[in-house]
Amino acid sequence: MLTLQKLKDLEPGIFAHWIDESTNSQWVAVRGAIHDWAIYTGNINSSLKHIKELGNKLYIGTLIKKYVPADEEALKMYRLWEISLLTSF
Repeated sequence: MLTLQKLKDLEPGIFAHWIDESTNSQWVAVRGAIHDWAIYTGNINSSLKHIKELGNKLYIGTLIKKYVPADEEALKMYRLWEISLLTSF
């Protein structure tokens, strides 16, 4: 489980990666420079760097918790662009 302390201990960059062949996609979890984090998705043929920089950000709370089980403090650090999205957790 991702905790706030574990998040702080991670180096910035990709800390998890999954491939979903059924949807021809892959996912990366990225820790930011200020202890924030996000999950991005892209085509299975894309590089991890490309997905990290240009992938589609995951905003669905149930999927975020499915891919990266996290405590409430770590979830609060998820990089959202709209505060109302926090209610989806």
